[in-house]
Amino acid sequence: MRLSRIIMALTVGLAVVAVPTAAGAAQPQPAPSATTDPPQPPPYAPQPPALTVNRPTIFLGETVLLTGTNFGPNEIVDIAVTVTPLAAPAGGQAPARRSDGSTVAMAPVAYQASAPLNFTATTNAQGRFTKYYKPSVTGLLTFTATGRESGRTASTELRVLHKKQPLPVTGDSLGTPMKVGGGLVGAGAIMLLLTLAWRRRQRFGGAAH
Repeated sequence: MRLSRIIMALTVGLAVVAVPTAAGAAQPQPAPSATTDPPQPPPYAPQPPALTVNRPTIFLGETVLLTGTNFGPNEIVDIAVTVTPLAAPAGGQAPARRSDGSTVAMAPVAYQASAPLNFTATTNAQGRFTKYYKPSVTGLLTFTATGRESGRTASTELRVLHKKQPLPVTGDSLGTPMKVGGGLVGAGAIMLLLTLAWRRRQRFGGAAH
């Protein structure tokens, strides 16, 4: 009888000790506070690709430098060139003028290419490339660069003009030098006549005395 009471007392004591532990384990854990979490950076927005030339207008036979940026890293870029004829002088250039101030009409540039030209460039790890290009035709050249893997594309324009030619000598340009020369000749003739007349006067005046 005494042994059974001891066993019962031990059982009740163990039950009393286990109840708070189970109750504590059953309590829900507090959710992490939103204010304590570090702010997430905004998603990265890649810069748009760009294609530029170091000189917007050149003469036939000169070389330009093409620069592409923000393409895919270490990718091949296809560059297509289309040519459009120039029907008027390039913007920002004044027409040729004669000595009297009148303008000389410029003949339109003939279309010299019937198909686009194509070449490639390779970017570095930052998606940048440079390429020298020497046009063989005149006109308005449009360069369009497209990355093979990234699909990014950009374009730029270049005006290619004929080489500088010396203006032909016209009657208008010769008129002023001829007028000046004629005036100098006439002045010299008058001075010569005055000198001869003075010498003659001196000679005859001395003879009279």
